[in-house]
Amino acid sequence: MKLKISLFFAFFIAISVSIFAQDKNVILPPNWFNLDLTANGYFGISTEKAYNELLKDKKPKKKIIVAVIDGGTDIKHEDLKDVLWTNAKEIPDNGIDDDGNGYIDDVHGWNFIGSKKGNLAYDNLELVRIKRKYEPKYRSTIMSTVLDSTEKKEYALYKKVQADFGKKYDDASSTFPVYIIIKKVMDSVALINKKEVPSLEDIEKYKADDETEEYVKKIIRKGAKDEGSIEKFYTTIKKGYKELEVMLKYNLNVNYDQRAELVGDDYANSEQHNYGNNDVTGPNADHGTHVSGIIGANRMNNIGILGVASNVSIMTIRVVPEGDERDKDVANGIRYAVDNGARVINMSFGKGYKWDKKVVDEAVKYAESKGVLLVHAAGNDNKNNDIEENYPTKYYDSPEAIAYANAHQKPEKLGFIPPKPGEIMNGQGMGRKPDPFAKPKPLDSAKFNLPHASNWIEVGASSYKDDDDLKASFSNYGKNNVDVFAPGFMINSTVPGSKYEEYDGTSMAAPVVSGLAALVLSYYPELNPTQLRDIIIKSVAKVDHKIKYKNDRDENVRVPFSEICVSGGIVNAYNALKLAESYQLSK
Repeated sequence: MKLKISLFFAFFIAISVSIFAQDKNVILPPNWFNLDLTANGYFGISTEKAYNELLKDKKPKKKIIVAVIDGGTDIKHEDLKDVLWTNAKEIPDNGIDDDGNGYIDDVHGWNFIGSKKGNLAYDNLELVRIKRKYEPKYRSTIMSTVLDSTEKKEYALYKKVQADFGKKYDDASSTFPVYIIIKKVMDSVALINKKEVPSLEDIEKYKADDETEEYVKKIIRKGAKDEGSIEKFYTTIKKGYKELEVMLKYNLNVNYDQRAELVGDDYANSEQHNYGNNDVTGPNADHGTHVSGIIGANRMNNIGILGVASNVSIMTIRVVPEGDERDKDVANGIRYAVDNGARVINMSFGKGYKWDKKVVDEAVKYAESKGVLLVHAAGNDNKNNDIEENYPTKYYDSPEAIAYANAHQKPEKLGFIPPKPGEIMNGQGMGRKPDPFAKPKPLDSAKFNLPHASNWIEVGASSYKDDDDLKASFSNYGKNNVDVFAPGFMINSTVPGSKYEEYDGTSMAAPVVSGLAALVLSYYPELNPTQLRDIIIKSVAKVDHKIKYKNDRDENVRVPFSEICVSGGIVNAYNALKLAESYQLSK
């Protein structure tokens, strides 16, 4: 594949912002997220300090079940097999629902995106599902088309997803060729030299076919330097290639939809609970296995890594394909976790659109009523969650919430702006065209007093060094909507096949907090989720200096850490356990 050098350079500059946004040319201890800033020099959460100083002579009171709602977990992993939740009431593989909970042979959890026919590996983004739903109805709509109030809202949503779809498709289709040619050169050089990964010396010796390949060699040299090794750079390129391939082939493909065939539920019926299968590993368990290891990888087996919590059982609930999770499955996953004894639920997933928020709200309320803490990843788009939509969310749909959202919506995200009293446009009252430069109305405290869950912690991702780059460059943030930050950069954890890899993301930060919650609960099981949330937020290690990031207007800014999250700090196990002890004594 040949690209003009000018286009190739432009595309590479665009993707290199995300690939090399934060320096990875550093070797971190595999356990850095559990270390202590003062004692070890890494801004971890002081887990080891807590075990060594606060817990060495104490015995945990209870084993805590943590549900990992994700894309599946490798239950045979050497570092996880001994910390799995096991349903003692279920006889394995007898094809009978022994405990009568509606799920046959659910020994280690449940998979809501599969059936006897197999497992759903890929799915669309939610915006594609919305586009597919409304396109037949609104494809030919123009400004003069008469629409009732409900149709106006549907049309506005349709125009919004149509615009977002176009941008995502253009970005993916223009960037993919860059990954293709970089991977092609590296694979070719590896094949010539009979290696899995070529060395930099191999790259230098490779005779480029054209000017583009010569430029690719420069990119590989730079990438290897910035990533710390050519092996790490090759891994980054392979992951980027796979993600973009999946994005174009499945996530953004309006014609792709295997839900009915592979799951076979009545998708329109949100009250349906008993569907799926017991294959909790599924076809791609990388993400869920990594998350599970952070929470509770075996601390006693002298192999692999050290999870945050030592007295924990990991319950696996599979609802997330490679694509956006569906609200019905999320709600059922939460309910399954609650009904089977989970005290903490980790949710390292999210999306920008909702389909059936009501069913998720009801499940969150159910978890709240049963004393279960929900820990959710804030997202990896460097966006302000006080402004941008990010689902699921702790805020319940309500008349107040809808009124607030309408008042603070960005005009360019709407298909129209409702007309002022007496104002008629095109003779139909469809409103004015949006001003693309208009800003949303300033946020106020009203939103943050709206009905919301008291058992919810929203987590951003931090890096390892206590400097102005402490906020991971990719992490979403929000002065009012992101509660805490936790390590989420170059986190080494479990992946399928009893292997270990470093991942970045708020998906890694959330399980750090889930592990911390389980650790505190194992010694203080009487705490309810509101109290536990309060302890985790109040016990953070405060960040007393400014940090830098790019804001929602793409401006470089430096602000106090308290401007990007509620707590103004990084979660800390040592502080949380001390506060939990005093909390108990003061009751």
